[in-house]
Amino acid sequence: MLNHDSLGTLILGCANATFDPFIFEATHSVLRAQFKKLEKHFLDNFRQGRQVNESDEDLLVFLKMLVVGFDELAQTAFRYEDDWEIQFNQVRAFRPRRMSEQVLGGIHAPFNENGFHFNKPFMQKECFWEGQLNGRAAALFYNKYPFIEYHGLLLPDRQKNLPQFLHQEYHRYVWQLAEQLGENLPGLGFGYNSCGAHASVNHLHFQMFLRPQGLPVMADRWRHNGGEQAYPAQCERLNDCSQAWSYIDNLHQVQIPYNLIYLPGEILIFPRKHQSDYRQAEWSGGFSWYEMGGGTITFNRQAYDELDAEDLVDEFSKLRLQPKEYVAAPVQA
Repeated sequence: MLNHDSLGTLILGCANATFDPFIFEATHSVLRAQFKKLEKHFLDNFRQGRQVNESDEDLLVFLKMLVVGFDELAQTAFRYEDDWEIQFNQVRAFRPRRMSEQVLGGIHAPFNENGFHFNKPFMQKECFWEGQLNGRAAALFYNKYPFIEYHGLLLPDRQKNLPQFLHQEYHRYVWQLAEQLGENLPGLGFGYNSCGAHASVNHLHFQMFLRPQGLPVMADRWRHNGGEQAYPAQCERLNDCSQAWSYIDNLHQVQIPYNLIYLPGEILIFPRKHQSDYRQAEWSGGFSWYEMGGGTITFNRQAYDELDAEDLVDEFSKLRLQPKEYVAAPVQA
């Protein structure tokens, strides 16, 4: 990807390298050389008033990186508070917020050809595989700003320009894919954010990851896993694909946003308040499927050092639905 001499692939490389020490060690010298090369190229163009053939989105991120300086880009850091995972992710803070902070009505928005989507010409360099996957056209991207191990993006039927609204056929597709791939990939899962639940791109996609040790939400002590302790967010764990779809469809009917985590043979469903119906803490970039699963990303180094379990549980409480809003899980067969 670095051979493309483009800002998009450079930014992707820097973000993945600062997230993963192995990638950082393997690519640091190449990334630094490419960064300096593009820095000189764009400074020369800007000084001469010449147009540059890059997206405004990538230019803005690159300018933020220039202000910090390549050698000062911080490695992603992790720590734990009462089993909650807290992450300081500097480079992810540079990314455009896109639709994740928009005030939307409901949980569906039509696909916007003029907005950001994965079929934009400048995005084609960031697609590393495309073809038939389990009988359906699919494209795989690296997540440009990763926050979990082996973080990728799966786009089924990418060329159809489908909005980020889940239909039964794609629910079943990802469920079956998780079961099949999970046989040989320990810790495999797919995350999904509906509109209104901090989805950042209105183009149907799922976030793939490998996390053998699981996320905090998967701990045995939680009631949805058979334990005695109530999870601070509303969470339903189902192991039947059809029953899971019935539950999700009910959320659609009453316009309740949600986050999903698909695992082999099961799914975690998080119904929650709409992102525009509560005020998130200043330290938070918003609760998506990763945060609902017990991880927290902050872009503020002081907040990273000071956050405690009570802060995280308080943020969960803001997302809880009132009893009259809540959709009960289907009874297991």
